This record gives sequence, C-alpha cells and structure tokens, in this order.
Amino acid sequence: MPSHDLLSLRHQVEALQQRNALLEARLASLQDHDQNFYRSLFDTMDEGFCIIEFFDGPHGPLSDYVHVLANAAYAKHAGIPNVVGQKLREMVPAEADDWIARYGPVLQTGEPLHFEQELVATGRVLSVTTFRVEPAEKRQVAVLFKDVTERRRAELALQRLNEELEQRVEAAVAERAKAEEALRQAQKMEAVGQLSGGIAHDFNNLLGGILGAQELMRQRLEQSRFDALEPLLELSSGSAQRASSLVHRLLAFSRQQTLQPCATQVTTLVAGMEELLRRSIGPAITLTSRFASQLWPTFIDPPQLESALLNVCINARDAMPEGGVIDIVGDNLLLDQQHADALQLPAGEYVRLSISDNGMGMSAEVAERAFDPFFTTKPMGQGTGLGLSMTYGFVRQSGGQLRVSSTLGEGTRIELLLPRHHAPAEPAAPKQRRTLAEQSSSAAQRILLIEDQTALRVVVAEVLEELGYLVDAFENGPAALAHLQNAERPDLLLSDIGLPGGLNGRQVAERCRERYPELKVLFVTGYDESAALRDGQLLQGTLVLTKPFDLEVLAERVRTLLEG
Repeated sequence: MPSHDLLSLRHQVEALQQRNALLEARLASLQDHDQNFYRSLFDTMDEGFCIIEFFDGPHGPLSDYVHVLANAAYAKHAGIPNVVGQKLREMVPAEADDWIARYGPVLQTGEPLHFEQELVATGRVLSVTTFRVEPAEKRQVAVLFKDVTERRRAELALQRLNEELEQRVEAAVAERAKAEEALRQAQKMEAVGQLSGGIAHDFNNLLGGILGAQELMRQRLEQSRFDALEPLLELSSGSAQRASSLVHRLLAFSRQQTLQPCATQVTTLVAGMEELLRRSIGPAITLTSRFASQLWPTFIDPPQLESALLNVCINARDAMPEGGVIDIVGDNLLLDQQHADALQLPAGEYVRLSISDNGMGMSAEVAERAFDPFFTTKPMGQGTGLGLSMTYGFVRQSGGQLRVSSTLGEGTRIELLLPRHHAPAEPAAPKQRRTLAEQSSSAAQRILLIEDQTALRVVVAEVLEELGYLVDAFENGPAALAHLQNAERPDLLLSDIGLPGGLNGRQVAERCRERYPELKVLFVTGYDESAALRDGQLLQGTLVLTKPFDLEVLAERVRTLLEG
C-alpha cells in the first residue's frame, strides 16, 4: 500500500478515536447528570422512602432485614437517622416481630399493602405503602411512608371530645327525664287532688246510705218490725252496687277492667236503653237517634258500652242547662291507611257511634284535655272527671278509638269508633237465676277456701256450708297448704288472688295442682282477671269471679265447676 494511503487511514482512525472519546465523555456526563437528577429527586421527596432486604437470621428464615437504601426524609418522618446498613433487630428489637409481620407477607405474596402503625421507639405514627421489588429473588421490599402522628392525635382528641359530648348529652337527657318524671309526678298528685273531692263526695254518700240502712235494720230487728227490713236491704244493696260501679269506672279509666265482649248490634243496644237515657237527661232535652239500615255488628262488652253512652249523654245534658237536643247516629265507616294512622288504628271497617249536642261546647284548650285523668270543669265535689276518661279507656281497650270535636257556643260531637265484627250478633238469653236454696248441693263436697278478709271469709264459708258443702277456710296460702298435708283431698279450691304470706292465689293453685292435678279452682279478685293469668291464659279447670259479687253468682260458679 502506498505511504500516502497509510497516512490517510491513520488520520481516519485517530479521528474516529477522538470522536469516540468525545462521545464517551458526553455519555458519562449525561449519566452523571441523570444520577444527580434522580438522586436529587430521591433526597428531596417529602415522604420517607427506603428499600429493605430480607435475610435469614438467628430467629429463622427471613426473620430480619437490613436497610440498603434510604432518602433524607426517612429521618424526618421516622425519627431515626443514618439507617442504611442498619438491621431491624438492632434498631428496634422490641418491635421487630411486628414489622416483620407487616413486610414479610408483601415479600412472599407480591401483594402491595397500605397500613398505619406506630413506631414505638420514636413515638411516630406512620402511614405506610409498601410493595415488592422485582424480581422476588432480590428479597427486597420498597417502603414509602409519612408521619401522621399529628393527624392521629387530632383524631383521638376528636374521639375523646365526641365521647365527652355523648356523656354530656346522656347526662342532660337523664336530667331532663328526671325533671319530666318529677313534673309527671306533680301532675299526678294534682290529678289525685282533683279526683279526691269527687270520689270522697260520692263514696261518703254511698257509705252513708249503707251505714244508715244498716242502723235502721238493727233498730227494726230490735222492734221486731221484720216487714220493714226488705226496703232497707234494697237501699243498702243499691248503694253498694253504685259503689261497685264507681270502682269499675276507675278501672275502666285505667283500662284494667275485666271485659266480657260479645257480638253486639249497636242499634238494638241503643234502642233498649233509650227510655233510660230520656229519664237521665230530663224532659227539657230532646233525644233523637238514627242508624244505618244495615249497621255492622261489633265485638264489645254491652254493659260497658251502655255505661259509656250514658256518661256521654249525661255530659251533654250538663252542657245544656236550658235544654237542647242530643242526636245519636250510627253508621258504617271504612278507614283507609292514612286516616287509620291518624287515629292510631289499623285500617279496616268500623262502626261509628256519634253523640252530638247543641250545648255550650268547649274551647280548644278544654277539648284537648277532655280525656285527661280526672279532668273536670264541674265544681269540686260535683264530678270525678271520669266520664270521658272511662269511655276513652273502655273504647281503646276494646280495640277502637274515641274522638271529640267541639266549638265553643255551638255544641260538641263525640264519636266512638268500634271495630266491625263479622259474626252476627245474637240476642242474649235471659238469665235464669236460682235462689241459694235451689242451688243446694246433694253431695257433701269439700271446698278449700282462702280469703284474707275476715268478714268476707266468714260470709262465704257460711253460705257454702248452708249449701251443703264442707268448707276448710284459711287466711293465707301457707296455712292452707300446711293443712293439705294431713287432710282429705278437696274437690274445689276457692281462693282470693291477692293474698298475704308470700304466696298469691295463682301460686297456691299451682302448688295444689302439683298434689291434685285435676283440682278445680275458682279465683276471686277485687281488681282484674289478668292477675290469675299465666302466659296470658287461665289454668285449665279455672274460673274467675270479680268482687263484689252476688252470693247467688258465687253459688252458681261453684256448682258449675264441681259439676263439670
């Protein structure tokens, strides 16, 4: 090759070498720039960042890790400087197992994880996001975290504040409930005070009649004027019956009276008592009645409905001192859900019995309190305030509703809404009451009598013995049960429900039934039949008689039970 060609080739190689050197210098410069750039980004990150690498330690495989990379924010958020090269179990030995339990599954499964955990060594609460560095053989996990201690403290403070507020609210509600209870008690005492005048007046009159009649009977006996005893007995009995009626009105108000409902045709019931109503309201008031031609029957206690109607008509009479008109209307009513909800009733079919008058009427304030306990606008001693209250209690207990509308100076309208009964009403069969002599027992059957009231116990025992029964009478349950240990088997247990001595009548009956399973039981109560119930039912072979009662009725119940 000619020398000038070799020289040219040498120059070309040198030029290429110079170019390569220049390119390598530029590449090195770019790499240094990129490394510095990324390192700058890494160190200026606001969040802490590190890469940890697991290794097998004395506590088992993958039981420890070392920090292989960390940025400047690591110390800012975690509170531990210069962590690169530090092992977990040397840094925080007391917490090592907790952090291994967090990061270990990330390494093993490759599933990222986000959690919050306190680094106890520095008291920092860290919000951590962690993921595996691929490939898995590197045994490395990347950790990105931030100090959220202040936020957590704020949350805890807010939680404590909420708890304190809840406690304060509970205390305030309890204090308000206490104040409301005190107010209710005060209102109750006020109501009792309003009631006491009327009740005392009525009972004193009734007791005066009873005691006076008894005193006269004693005198007539001393005078041997036996023919004069019967009117006095009638007077005493009538006063006692009115006293009993007053007690039942009180029970009706509390909705605790024992009802005996049956299918009832309201048209027939009102027609049967129109004469009584006319006598009660007087000749100055005109009474009219109108009923739907096919008025539905209702399931209700007829005597209680009669009493309710009489009470409403008497109230209407008192509102018309100068005379007026009382109009009784009966019709059928279908309540849809909206109207039924407003009346606190199930939707369905009802019989509506309306009693209207053109009397003085009531103001809105008085009408709003018309059903309040013992509320009355009559002077003290001239009324108990139980008229509408009793009617309201009875109607509600029967599944119906009572509502009042009134305009001052124009009149009042009372509506009784009673549920429709789909079975036809049947006329009541006339009672065939037998005298005590006619109810005498031919067989000497044994009766175990338990009654804590001495007078009533003596009277009942004497009546039963006159009827031919053998009577063992006791004041309380334990005495009667002790007697049974060595006595003949009784045929009937006749017991008051409310008894002293630790056992009530129902409990005594259950004890007796354990010994004599087929024993018949007649309960007597001065309050309510529910006291004899167990799980809402009477014991089999059991009847209930409410006080006060006629002796003929007592004899009839005893005979009914003993004859099956």
